[in-house]
Amino acid sequence: MAFPIHRSRRLRQSTAIMRMVREAHLSVDDLIYPLFVCEGKGIKDEISSMPGIFRWSIDGLIQEAREAFELGIPAVILFGIPDKKDEMGTEAYNPNGIVQRAIREIKTHCPDLLVITDVCIDEFTDHGHCGIVREGKILNDETLELLSKMALTHAQSGVDMVAPSDMMDGRVQAIRQTLDENGFQDIILMAYSAKYASAYYGPFREAADSSPKFGDRRSYQMDPGNSDEGLREVFQDIEEGADIVMVKPALAYMDIIQRIKAQVNVPVAAYNVSGEYSMIKAAAQNGWVDGELVMMETLLSMKRAGANLILTYFAKEAATLMTRY
Repeated sequence: MAFPIHRSRRLRQSTAIMRMVREAHLSVDDLIYPLFVCEGKGIKDEISSMPGIFRWSIDGLIQEAREAFELGIPAVILFGIPDKKDEMGTEAYNPNGIVQRAIREIKTHCPDLLVITDVCIDEFTDHGHCGIVREGKILNDETLELLSKMALTHAQSGVDMVAPSDMMDGRVQAIRQTLDENGFQDIILMAYSAKYASAYYGPFREAADSSPKFGDRRSYQMDPGNSDEGLREVFQDIEEGADIVMVKPALAYMDIIQRIKAQVNVPVAAYNVSGEYSMIKAAAQNGWVDGELVMMETLLSMKRAGANLILTYFAKEAATLMTRY
């Protein structure tokens, strides 16, 4: 039916009716809050390229995690910054490492908060790559053993979910098998499945001190021009035992989120990465955009594209505004 019988504006004439007919809904239940944890005490070190985001020592991390939980945020994901790094990333799978201790402390002080851990050795290696390096080459199969050991120590520390982000082939299968063989068959596995070699990661690499010391990560992270490849990676991870699949970054890869959501029957996560966060913050600080409105519109767009879960540094800020949107 055409105008004037049909008038689309009838359903836009009040906030109440717009809320009732909205197709995509953003909820605090969708959010996962990334946290950076470092050694020491009393440390709250703001990351210069990520206003409002900090590196926390464990004592401060506990309070930050509790505040997130009190806002209704169901989960946090931990990224560790060790004092010592070496070529094998040994602190990544140290049973008493920074992440392992942080898991135990959070679960002790806030047991109902879901704790997720990033499983990758780049933050723990002196070369900054996500795998073992030999003669300038990133070794795939040899790295799987280290990732499995890392995931196992997280499980032994009480983690609820592990999230391998390294993009080594076969890592989901290796980690799932290790967890199952050691009695941790109930640990959830969220795979960074379609993780692109993106320039949007810059601020994160400052936060986690994880920039590669040579070359780049294009031999294991995906080419930004590829869409079908993202689906292949997702299908492979599901076959290997992933319970949740992820697209990273989110904002420039909405088409990938949408394609994956249409073809899989597991939850899909989107990582609203550091560069996306920092661009909005910078524009807001300069008065170029309304930061709150752009933040909420951006997160809502990820839901509209099909994401069930959103990892975002905006989590606490967005949670306080949910009742308004």
